[in-house]
Amino acid sequence: MKPSRSLVLRTAFLTLACAALALSLKPVQEPAAVPVKRWYKGNLHTHTLNSDGDSTPLEVATWYRENRYQFLVLSDHNVFTETAGLTAALAAGSQFLLVPGEEVTSRSGTLPVHMNAYNPRERIAPAGGATLGDVLQNNINAILQAGGLPSLNHPNFGWAVRSRDALRLEGLALIEVYNGHPTVYNRGGGGAESLDEIWDALLTAGKRLNGIAVDDAHDFKHIGKDRSNPGRGWVQLRCAELTTTEIIRALAAGDFYASTGVVLEDVQSGGGGYRLKIHPVGDMKYTTYFIGAEGRVLAKSYDLAPAYQPAGSERYVRARVEASNGDNAWTQPWYSTARTQ
Repeated sequence: MKPSRSLVLRTAFLTLACAALALSLKPVQEPAAVPVKRWYKGNLHTHTLNSDGDSTPLEVATWYRENRYQFLVLSDHNVFTETAGLTAALAAGSQFLLVPGEEVTSRSGTLPVHMNAYNPRERIAPAGGATLGDVLQNNINAILQAGGLPSLNHPNFGWAVRSRDALRLEGLALIEVYNGHPTVYNRGGGGAESLDEIWDALLTAGKRLNGIAVDDAHDFKHIGKDRSNPGRGWVQLRCAELTTTEIIRALAAGDFYASTGVVLEDVQSGGGGYRLKIHPVGDMKYTTYFIGAEGRVLAKSYDLAPAYQPAGSERYVRARVEASNGDNAWTQPWYSTARTQ
């Protein structure tokens, strides 16, 4: 006996309904959560008794941990310090990380040539060369070959490196725009470029490199204006987690700002404009300079949420925030046109 047409239809309907119900009861797969980034404070240039500092690596690292830094690079001259044991000893009960590093220290004639290597695999022997440009490039190459991220340290120390000396360099990732050592002369003078001016000259020439502030601390036991003391300059990196990989990523990508005291709550740049949010302290006042090619000031703002809308013709835009007490913060360049080294 054949089933009636109505029975067949009812059976098909029930089958479809059950399938739909099963699908509706299937757990919905949530999209992968985007890691929340936060700011981490760190110093990228520090010395210990392993070279010309006055304190042990443990004493130095303890100072930074106790002063609310989250990471530190021990960058002794031509010394690669193993950090795993120190990190383990210091991280108990707090978030603190030591990142491997070395200040690769060479010379060109009488001129000091110092470059930091961030997270190299091993010690890097300093390289020489026939000219200052050769010495700089050979040390960059050595750092890159060791897996490190290269930085040009204190160009005005010994008045060693001018912008024209660095225009042909390849592979340089970072430049110190502030160094707390008293004989670095960040502001130049007497016809010599400031570190800001050197940075702008390289950016104007099409180089892509980020600016860092460091204290270059040597003196932890004696404090004074003529001493190289800790706490004078640092970086605030925006990272998803406190790992060496994330720190190097943020440095290379420019996901950070440099500071000597000014605190920024947010930095955003892109097609929607360049926007900052300044964290005010007391009755301090702030001036923000939006800076473009050749160091020209594109705009100036006294707001706590300064913003600049690029016209699209700028080679790059960066910002410097100056507080009424002389402290500064530097943000990283945003490039409105495709430029390469």
